[in-house]
Amino acid sequence: MGKYNPEEAARREAEKKREEEEEENAVKKIAVNDRCLVSVPGQPVRKGQVMYVGKTEFKPGWWVGIKYDEPMGKNDGTVAGKQYFSCAPKYGGFVKPIHVEVGDFPEDDDLGLDDEL
Repeated sequence: MGKYNPEEAARREAEKKREEEEEENAVKKIAVNDRCLVSVPGQPVRKGQVMYVGKTEFKPGWWVGIKYDEPMGKNDGTVAGKQYFSCAPKYGGFVKPIHVEVGDFPEDDDLGLDDEL
């Protein structure tokens, strides 16, 4: 019966509702300007700063806009012609809130001065 199976439809709807609740709970812990660690399965862990938290026009649900410390992003804070925040090209990205951990994640010292002292 596939997609017309009432039990399967009810299961999918319950799963969707659970995911939405998880997203909303995660969003409550994230604020603009927070430092963060982004851990998306299958991608390298990245540090950055939260620049946007909310819903978008490009996909449904909650999204977090990140300005990464390194050029590991996909955009400059603009998606499909709409600017959600501003940063240098390739430094911006959007991820689901469940992949964002806020905390004291200082930027890496690229100069390596600590090694020389």
